[in-house]
Amino acid sequence: MSAAMLSLGERIASELGRGALEQVYIRGGKGFVILTAVGEEAVLTALARGRQNLGNFLRDAQGAED
Repeated sequence: MSAAMLSLGERIASELGRGALEQVYIRGGKGFVILTAVGEEAVLTALARGRQNLGNFLRDAQGAED
């Protein structure tokens, strides 16, 4: 499901002229889901609770991509 969401995000970003997709954010009542492409064969899916500082969370997730 994560790969399908990332693929859809890539299509949306492309069709709306937003450049290459970097991440997909999903915010639910209990927190966030962050999807990030890692290379051409993998998807990093990270979960955060609603009280999590999203800025710090995104910075840490970006470090995991490298």
